[in-house]
Amino acid sequence: MAEQLNTYAELFKKSGPWTTVYVDASTGTVDTLRAGDILPDRVGEVLSGQGISKQDLKAVEEAISPATGVPSPVSRFVLVRDGNIEVNEILPGPLAGPEKISVDSVPDLVPLMKQRGDDFPYVVAEVGRDGGEIRLQYARRNGVAEEHAVEGSKENLKKVPTGGWEQGRRQHRTEEIWRKNADEIAGAIDRVVSTCRPRLLVVAGDIRARELVVNQLSEASRSIEATVESHTRTGGADQKVFQEEVSRLVAEVWAQQQQEILSRLEMQQGQDNPESTTGYGNVVTALQQAQVERLILEDAALVDHEALALDKEPWIATEKANALDGQVLGTISAPAAMVRAAALTDAKVSLVPSGVLSEGTKVAALLRWPTGPSAS
Repeated sequence: MAEQLNTYAELFKKSGPWTTVYVDASTGTVDTLRAGDILPDRVGEVLSGQGISKQDLKAVEEAISPATGVPSPVSRFVLVRDGNIEVNEILPGPLAGPEKISVDSVPDLVPLMKQRGDDFPYVVAEVGRDGGEIRLQYARRNGVAEEHAVEGSKENLKKVPTGGWEQGRRQHRTEEIWRKNADEIAGAIDRVVSTCRPRLLVVAGDIRARELVVNQLSEASRSIEATVESHTRTGGADQKVFQEEVSRLVAEVWAQQQQEILSRLEMQQGQDNPESTTGYGNVVTALQQAQVERLILEDAALVDHEALALDKEPWIATEKANALDGQVLGTISAPAAMVRAAALTDAKVSLVPSGVLSEGTKVAALLRWPTGPSAS
């Protein structure tokens, strides 16, 4: 989710109150079906005690209807404001943190971030000599975000030996059709890569078609391409094995991404004027100055700290004295306030397990410009 956090920036600018619901939405057993049936009443009772408006309550009850037809376990994250459902997402896996049912002055995206982790887009292209299917998916979400089908020419798709000059002519024509189809598929893949900026491109399918498509991909697409030796479009491939291989490649990209972030932080901490900072106060100051490029927060960090959410820059403060011209919208949990400030200043956010940062450090940031006496 870190890469898509800025898409929520406009939500953080809207006035409240905001209703946040983060609950288990599984329906795979008799017990979970029963829990799903009573969930709207249970959530409504909690929110009524917090003064939710009738229109917001109606919207919440509509949003949290049972998630039937979705493999369990799953969780649901909902944001409601002014009678409108602003966010309603079904997320794979059990709750990644405590349930949250509350009415607040600003939206809290921390539960959604914990559930998704560092989500990122990737593309799976299953190709054949007659066309292909291209799917945009996300590492921490079920299902397919976008799907594109390419229908190529099927004229003379197979080389049919007839002997002599005619055979050579037909074979040449067949090769040209394969290349034309591959060019169309590669072009479609390149458009998805250019638009969605995935971290990984998986290419599978007919071996000859794979070779032709990969050779015609743009440099940007080839730089993230990984081939899976599977004839997926013929129906003879084991889909379970194919999905396991895709999952392995996605996990490798995720692990590499995390390591690169932590290695950069470690390197910067050894510099005289580092492009990094650590500690709650220092990171808040950097967020106020829109200096943070990436906020790095331990999963359970600062749960006992609070911060002020402001209606304009600097968006966050630890006390009214350093709110500058910003008006206080409310006092909220420090992680929620920091994530909000990060989104509003176009910073990325990474949540990391406890103990990953250096001893005693719970929050850090990679910066857009350095700190220190020589920084200008």
